[in-house]
Amino acid sequence: MKTIKMVGLVFLVSVLTQCQKSVEQKYPQVNAPVAEIKPHEITSKHGDKRVDNYFWLRHREDTAVVNYLKAENKYLDTMMAHTKAFQEKLFLEMKGRIKEKDESVPYKIDDFYYYTRVEEGGEYPVYCRKKGSLEGSEEIIANGNEMGKGRGYFSMFASASPNHNIATLAVDTVGRRFYTLSFKDMLTGKMLADRIPGTTGNFEWANNNKTVFYSKQDPNTLRADKIYRHELGTETSKDVLVFLEKDQTLSSYIGKSRSKKFLIIQSVRTDASVVQFMEIDNNKSKLTVFEPLKENVQYSVDHLNGKFYIRTNADATNYRLAFLDDNKMGKENWKDVVPNRTDKFLEGFELFNDFLVVQETFEGLAHIRMIKWADQAEHSIDFGEAAYVAGIGTNPDPKSTMLRYYYQSMTTPSSQYDYEMITKEKKLLKEQEVPGGFDRTNYQTERVWATARDGVKVPVSLVYRKDKFKKDGTDPCLQYAYGSYGFSMPAYFSSSRLSLLDRGFVFAIAHIRGGQEMGGQWYEDGKMLKKKNTFNDFIDVSEYLINEKYASKEKLFANGGSAGGLLMGAITNMRPDLYKGIVADVPFVDVMSTMEDETIPLTTGEWKEWGNPNVKEEYDYMLSYSPYDNVEKKAYPNLLVTTGLQDSQVQYWEPAKWVAKLRTMKTDKNLLLLKTNMEAGHGGASGRFESLKEEALMYAFVLDLVGVKE
Repeated sequence: MKTIKMVGLVFLVSVLTQCQKSVEQKYPQVNAPVAEIKPHEITSKHGDKRVDNYFWLRHREDTAVVNYLKAENKYLDTMMAHTKAFQEKLFLEMKGRIKEKDESVPYKIDDFYYYTRVEEGGEYPVYCRKKGSLEGSEEIIANGNEMGKGRGYFSMFASASPNHNIATLAVDTVGRRFYTLSFKDMLTGKMLADRIPGTTGNFEWANNNKTVFYSKQDPNTLRADKIYRHELGTETSKDVLVFLEKDQTLSSYIGKSRSKKFLIIQSVRTDASVVQFMEIDNNKSKLTVFEPLKENVQYSVDHLNGKFYIRTNADATNYRLAFLDDNKMGKENWKDVVPNRTDKFLEGFELFNDFLVVQETFEGLAHIRMIKWADQAEHSIDFGEAAYVAGIGTNPDPKSTMLRYYYQSMTTPSSQYDYEMITKEKKLLKEQEVPGGFDRTNYQTERVWATARDGVKVPVSLVYRKDKFKKDGTDPCLQYAYGSYGFSMPAYFSSSRLSLLDRGFVFAIAHIRGGQEMGGQWYEDGKMLKKKNTFNDFIDVSEYLINEKYASKEKLFANGGSAGGLLMGAITNMRPDLYKGIVADVPFVDVMSTMEDETIPLTTGEWKEWGNPNVKEEYDYMLSYSPYDNVEKKAYPNLLVTTGLQDSQVQYWEPAKWVAKLRTMKTDKNLLLLKTNMEAGHGGASGRFESLKEEALMYAFVLDLVGVKE
């Protein structure tokens, strides 16, 4: 027996030695960057003291900070050098599935058809329109390729004045979401002298075609707090401040009512909102508060045909839709059109002269229902797939009986339809073309339910390639989730994802608590003092996928970004043994320091999502899961972390500090890589092809770890 054991031991040592040599050949033995330790003591209002050794990384302009981030980028390039050809192959593969010359489905406003198109080799959209018919001559409103040429980052959108004679261009060339508004005379093709820098990009035209309302943000906190009125042809310095939001927990946004009669200002935070309105064409009109701010009450307002319509969670966990005549203000006059239901969540609505269209969610899937005003007759659109995403599209004309809606699933590319609400006929206008031989019949999507540790059923959307899927516990799997702000993660199509599916990966979306896939309570049970349900749900879905043999225990990966990056940070600390690798994109991981600092973005307006650090119970709870504060001396999985130097949502220093701390604490030899885009913000690279390179890096990272080389 001893001899057999010794032979086995020798064999095992030999195998491990060969594996180690293989690892050493694959990953160069180079030293990772080490961030300097500079202890910084933080004392909470409760007297607790924390020491942050990497607080100094907050200083974006510091040469030492920039050099450290560049060193991390160089280290990543070195460690992933053996995948460079593979990354290029993946990039070309993904690019090959994008129709290089394409255009959007036009939408009609008055006598004009508006659309965008992309040119072969072009990174950015070209904004266009045609007058009279789609056979008319094309007018170019703005060419993003020309305007963005040579820039490290470029983002633009455009829209026209009510009479269509002037176009507004909103441009950000940094990635921090400060947009400059400029104006183009569409009759002459010349730019007007008016330029409004430092806006949020949120603006609305008055109906007189010379007045523009726009919002600006605080330069430090980035909270949208000011609404201005600008008259074309006047100096920006003379713009009138229409509204100042003094409540530091609220951010303000503007819109125009469906009736085009009112300017609507909505101030929101994650748990509550308040609406004010004024006559948009009357400069003497004063703002009127629709209904005062009330804790834990959200509402939004629209107006058409003499009535206000209100979507609200007041006395309605799953939201209800009410109305009142515009001459009978007051909550006591609200009358329900769509009452609260325990089994359906009211996502949104669209007003037409003859129909009310409501978008609802039932068991995590979208439903679109039409209600005829005249006789209250109603019907819904049948979508017919197990997991999909659908919603109300762009419908600028309330007089129309045609509804534009969008649809896609994990096997059906993005599609747009027109639905005639009277005849109930639907017409496919466009389905995203996927070049390169895509055949949807090669892929299968499923909707399954995982049981969380507290007995709650969590929906999971799955997709895989039929001829690659074995369901024997050997399939590699990438599991994705978000789980915050009540955002429902749709079962969406991705042509890039095919590069994973075609190489045998299963892709899973976990619809965890913190979203609203299962209604308003689903969100409430994944925020504040129940936030850990989000993390537990994700982990429990992972174990379900392993137990049900959808995923290999040795080949399970996790991915999430922003607030989903917080999720990645939390599961990294909680169950590092469960994942082969984790990709955390722009992760919100330094929860405590951010929530305590009221001078930076993502703070005061977020207190009702995560917790107020001034409240001891909430402070303690956040501290108990904050990824950066809970890094321990133990083994961690392979990690790829991404960020953008100009990120306005999650500051770059959060992932940078997290990686620096992990380097000093982790006891394993797994990969720990940080990629900082030095020219981008929260959304990463701005071009449609440049962004694919970031995706190719992620795919190469996970594929390489399971031994897939090409």
